[in-house]
Amino acid sequence: MIQRKPVQDRFAGKVAIVTGGSAGIGRATAEEFCSEGGSVVITGREVERGLEAERELNSLKPQALFLHGDMAEGEFVPQIIEKTLARFGRIDYLVNNAFSFIAKGAEATLEDWRRVFETGPITYARMGGAAAEEMKKVGGGAIVNVSSISAFIAQPHRWTYNSAKGAVHILTKCMALDLAPHGIRVNSVSPGWIWTNEVLKAAGGDRAKWDPVWGQFHMLERCGESVEVAAPILFLLSEDASFITATDLAVCGGYQGLGSEGLGKQSTFAGSN
Repeated sequence: MIQRKPVQDRFAGKVAIVTGGSAGIGRATAEEFCSEGGSVVITGREVERGLEAERELNSLKPQALFLHGDMAEGEFVPQIIEKTLARFGRIDYLVNNAFSFIAKGAEATLEDWRRVFETGPITYARMGGAAAEEMKKVGGGAIVNVSSISAFIAQPHRWTYNSAKGAVHILTKCMALDLAPHGIRVNSVSPGWIWTNEVLKAAGGDRAKWDPVWGQFHMLERCGESVEVAAPILFLLSEDASFITATDLAVCGGYQGLGSEGLGKQSTFAGSN
């Protein structure tokens, strides 16, 4: 398990919304944000998991609020903004993380296409626009959109998911351009294979077996941990990234840099000059 030492009170007095913050990358991001002095609102579709996350985040001091709902529901976005302001009085940061993992090709139905785009780039845009209005009132802020390596490459039977993540990539740049005059930076992160619930489910719960198999897709020869994505997200939110906007940060263990030879262990030219 990866351990990270928090930066003491880097986000003291600040408030972040993390969609899909009750599990995986979103949960790790919320934990890290709270450990650095901030307050956070997390969303999720599973009530028990969300309430458990809220309890654990509040174990040291009251600084977290869980909101149950589906990001594809039209009224949920304004409710998130309203309830965040009612509880904490301001919004400084937004992490658009909730996304439907619908990976289908030509067989995808119209409902599949609608679902993956409504919960993904459409909601990212709606949340970004709504949160930005509140960030303007506090003098600026930052937004991080969670994209994926799938936004940049072709993968078999992934028309839906990869198209939606690709939309997030260009949406981030457009948001950054329009919000820059208001002191709001917008960036994205593109994780590789991360040990989230979806990946663990695909592995049948057997990390020891599948980590070296899927690790071969990455230069670092392993899948990542959620906290290894959370830390870069916090960097992009923070003042340490004050001159970074419209940028995607690949948090992929070298996945995007590999060619068709993979790690090169079977290549005739491995080790040649």
